[in-house]
Amino acid sequence: MFVYLRLLRESFGFALDALRNNKLRTLLSLLGVTIGIFSIIAVLAAVDSLDQKIKKDLSALDKNTMYLTRVPFGPSDVPRWKIDQFQDVSYDEYRLLKESVTGAENLCFQYFTNRETIKYEGETAKDINMVPVTDEFDDIQRLEFDKGRFYNESESNAGARVMVIGHEVAETLFKGADPIGKQVRAYGQKFTIIGVIKKQGAGMFGDSNDTSAFFTSNFLRMKYGDNIKSAFMLPVIIIKPLPDENKDELKGEVIQKLRNIRGVKAGEIDGFFVNVLSGFTDLIDGIVGFLNTVGWIISGFSLLVGGFGIANIMFVSVKERTNLIGIQKSLGAKNKFILFQFLFEAVILSVIGGAIGIFLVWIITLMMTSMLDFEFVLSAFNIFLGSSLAALIGLISGILPAISASRLDPVEAIRTGM
Repeated sequence: MFVYLRLLRESFGFALDALRNNKLRTLLSLLGVTIGIFSIIAVLAAVDSLDQKIKKDLSALDKNTMYLTRVPFGPSDVPRWKIDQFQDVSYDEYRLLKESVTGAENLCFQYFTNRETIKYEGETAKDINMVPVTDEFDDIQRLEFDKGRFYNESESNAGARVMVIGHEVAETLFKGADPIGKQVRAYGQKFTIIGVIKKQGAGMFGDSNDTSAFFTSNFLRMKYGDNIKSAFMLPVIIIKPLPDENKDELKGEVIQKLRNIRGVKAGEIDGFFVNVLSGFTDLIDGIVGFLNTVGWIISGFSLLVGGFGIANIMFVSVKERTNLIGIQKSLGAKNKFILFQFLFEAVILSVIGGAIGIFLVWIITLMMTSMLDFEFVLSAFNIFLGSSLAALIGLISGILPAISASRLDPVEAIRTGM
């Protein structure tokens, strides 16, 4: 055991000597490993950060949450021209489904609509994500409030002109003052602020609660009527399943109930889509996996170049120390001792290059997190993975030079060195 510890110490010393005595050559050799490890860990860190952010944004929703509407959220076998002819889901259908669907914990009615401008006295908040929705939305998405509350059932049914705003909207309009009870202007009408949502941070899907405003969907129904079918307003029924409910059974129940409500005959297509959120998250997982694979492929070429660089410096090191190898072997050093000496040196050199790459990733994650409203994460697993990969590259790259060094004949090695 002590022999191997001494061997490790000596190999580390030889590696440092190689760095000191051949700075440019060693730097160029380590550059490949550094870039390779940097590329892999940077990609993994970026993908992990993206994945974590997506899961955080979706954490407020049950993965089995369903969106019932006339358009699909993904690819569909139904032609586009036929989808354009489908009938919008209605508020009355939402009420009938809420009363009859047994597998749902709650349903709410929402419009996907255009972004708007909200004004308060001399202040203006532009490009706000407007969320006209019934009161059950608070239960389905589990909003967290900084101040105030969400509107209740009676306010929702009456289409009351009340509004719940996000953190950034509140800061823009009220500059730190208490918004509760204040009146803002949107859609040419005055709305009373009754709640402010806690700061969420940037969303991965273009919108965040920070830049959103929630108000009763019945306000828009009263303003524009029920028979709305336009590019700027898409009615949606959001369905939250019971905790232990089978999503396929619930989906089948919703489809059958709405077909019965609309009088759709057997053999006719539904004319609507039940989009399940878990299908979207599966798509996201597939994209994340694809990004990881692409990152590994691209970074693999850098690691390959780095491996050749380490092998090159080790072959040069063997040649430069041929005389020393001969002396060591003439004094009784076994082949295994020489082999491990050069293997350890190759691994140490590679690990140094990998450590530099990981350190650069860590610095960049800190800088990006401080500059952007996005948390970049360098996990302990990725640090371990990068270090292990660097050690593996060093081991593979150093095996041939180490074998060649261990097989040198001591007499020939001393003579060659002279």
